[in-house]
Amino acid sequence: MTEGENSSTIEALFDEDRHFSPSEEFRAQANVASPTIYDQGRDTESYWRTQANRVTWKTPFTEVLDWSGAPYAKWYTGGKLNITESALDVHVQSTPNKVAYYFEGENGDTKTVTYLDLYKEVCRLANALSELGIQKGDRVAIYMGMIPEFPVALLACARLGAPHSVVFGGFSSDSLRDRINDASAKVLITCDESWRNGGRVALKELADVALSESPSIEHVVVVQRTGATVNMVEGRDHYYHDLLAKASDERNAEEMDAEDTLFILYTSGTTARPKGIVHTTGGYAVGVATTHAMVFDIKDGDIYWCTADVGWVTGHSYVVYGPLINGVTSVLYEGVPQFPDKDRFWEIIEKYKVTQLYTAPTSIRTFMKWGTEYPMKHDLTSLRVIGTVGEPINPEAWMWYHEYIGNKRCPIVDTWWQTETGHIMISPLPGVTTTKPGSATVPLPGISVEVVDDDGNPVPNGSGGYLVITHPWPGMARTIFNDPERFKDVYWSKFSKPEENKWIYFAGDGAKKDLEGYIWLLGRVDDVMNVSGHRISTLEVESALVDHQSVAEAAVVGRYDPTTGQAIAAFVTLKGDVQGDDALIVELRDHVATKIGKIARPASIVFTDELPKTRSGKIMRRLLRDISEQRQLGDVTTLANADVVHEIAARAQASQNTVSTE
Repeated sequence: MTEGENSSTIEALFDEDRHFSPSEEFRAQANVASPTIYDQGRDTESYWRTQANRVTWKTPFTEVLDWSGAPYAKWYTGGKLNITESALDVHVQSTPNKVAYYFEGENGDTKTVTYLDLYKEVCRLANALSELGIQKGDRVAIYMGMIPEFPVALLACARLGAPHSVVFGGFSSDSLRDRINDASAKVLITCDESWRNGGRVALKELADVALSESPSIEHVVVVQRTGATVNMVEGRDHYYHDLLAKASDERNAEEMDAEDTLFILYTSGTTARPKGIVHTTGGYAVGVATTHAMVFDIKDGDIYWCTADVGWVTGHSYVVYGPLINGVTSVLYEGVPQFPDKDRFWEIIEKYKVTQLYTAPTSIRTFMKWGTEYPMKHDLTSLRVIGTVGEPINPEAWMWYHEYIGNKRCPIVDTWWQTETGHIMISPLPGVTTTKPGSATVPLPGISVEVVDDDGNPVPNGSGGYLVITHPWPGMARTIFNDPERFKDVYWSKFSKPEENKWIYFAGDGAKKDLEGYIWLLGRVDDVMNVSGHRISTLEVESALVDHQSVAEAAVVGRYDPTTGQAIAAFVTLKGDVQGDDALIVELRDHVATKIGKIARPASIVFTDELPKTRSGKIMRRLLRDISEQRQLGDVTTLANADVVHEIAARAQASQNTVSTE
């Protein structure tokens, strides 16, 4: 094949022919059990008009969608609401003593928070923030560990109409500073420290470093989590409990326009400056409530657990707003899966009789590496639906999840969405969809998704390309904070044709459609390798490697090669007591060749006990690229395990296993 040939699409190489249909028992009790829901969703505006009934409106909306200012959408125009009335007030009136959160501290402390408890705490903090000068439209930064005060902080801001800007508690002082300054936040809410993996994270100390260069901050509210002695600046810093002791537990919710900003959440960009993704109130509320109820088959009496940190959009949408609008009981866990032992998640599921589990593929692959003895020690029969989020899941991890966590009976909802989409876009409906291991399946009702080639034309089934969204959706980001042109350039420029009033959102992800039209996510398009003119997804090679019985987890990157353009470099973590040697390297290469083809056979394989990951579990492939190309390592401050990078680099340098892909 000549250079550049076949380069208009990403090649769809990995095949999967296993199918899993909903059981008759599950279908009989499912909230949605008929495929006619997809027919309803084709009339987008009618469908989302109906779903808006899930939210409490102070003033009814007059128009479902105004797309006249594309690509800047307006949903539910004319409507007035406050999202906290849907999340709190309606439940306080009907079921005040229902549990909103079961909190499980990493060290074993627990707390039960009812909807009435949550309402009163939110009102107290809203009143305290008001006393500190926060008004509708002011931005509040939040930098916390996973404790009950975290959702309280979001909801208190929303009750005041003050957009919150949450910064993940694993980010550095510099990251916090940059986000505070970009949003011009007036107040920071943080903790003295947080518990993590048996140790402490000095959040207030990190915040103080950021605040030395954050002139917009007028006040700091500090939750005492560990009781550590921290620096408190007189007049600026206030303990949370002192403020709330003086505050009323009643506060009227600020009336918000459907298009008023609810929150800003920063996500990394291709430049050094993070992008402040702006989400508004009405459409977001409807989108998260609808998708949460339908994807997880939510019922009264469920105990739902999304393991994501509230610092990420998954936490915003499926730990806080979606579950609370739907009046569900959630588990909120502070710590990591391995503390004090590797069965902590399964212990929590057994303890609280969790019915839905929503977690990340990287966690599932870690559980695989640890072995089946940990989940098998616990009764997981309360689980009814299990889900994945954050990145594509490889088929063998899907099958492990299905067998050992779902006991071969729980539907798996493999979800695709982004910070920018606000809520789930592609996912099975557990009572309707026949699933395939590794596929997010099809778009949800009311969502218009396509896979296109370089020219923006839909690819046929069996082909790969770029994932795009072809019609507005309620939870969509409205802009980038203070930078609407960047919003248009980043998300709406690649395939849109403004002269034809044709606006297409490009997600930045590669995808393929199989012969049945199911969508398979292939990861970010910058994670596509070009090997001798073949565009090969890193994810497909990773999936082929993990398909081998000895492999727990794999990360693949493309490194420069003078002959093939790029060569495939693989980093592999093995299961249990499996020893990596030259024979296994040959076996793994042959396995990939069998599953995908010789063109996808890794040129190098390095065995490692761990892969470099952020605190949220994302594999830092750019560092693996640096190692593969023997460049100076980039920033490692956001890694949970920075030491492992240098160990991998040493192993890669010592390893000379390289083979032709021909």
